[in-house]
Amino acid sequence: MPQIPPMPDKEYFSIGEASQITLVPKHTLRYWENEFGLLRPVRKTSGRRKYRKEEVELVFKIKDLLYNQKYSIEGAKKYLIGDKRKRYKDAQKNLEFNKLENVPDSEFLQNIKSELKYILKLLKK
Repeated sequence: MPQIPPMPDKEYFSIGEASQITLVPKHTLRYWENEFGLLRPVRKTSGRRKYRKEEVELVFKIKDLLYNQKYSIEGAKKYLIGDKRKRYKDAQKNLEFNKLENVPDSEFLQNIKSELKYILKLLKK
């Protein structure tokens, strides 16, 4: 993964700001939105694109795959989808219900655990 320069502490970036930060032309960003389903900036009611930090980081990732690692667009798509699936599977492993027993006890957490166990019992019927 390439070095990502520090970004301003903002929630959203315009397409112009995203272009300046990533050094990717605006027309290329619009093209990549069409090609890469994972790159979906928020559209405001005025129709303007607003990129979050995660999307700007994704632009850096796409840029690295295409320009530095010499992936084709199709290859970069497959890489990004596989990477997303891997992160999803890793997150699932960390959230196994069997590990609820290791959660620190508090009254609030005990109530949640007992409700989840009850729901699980209902689902098994």
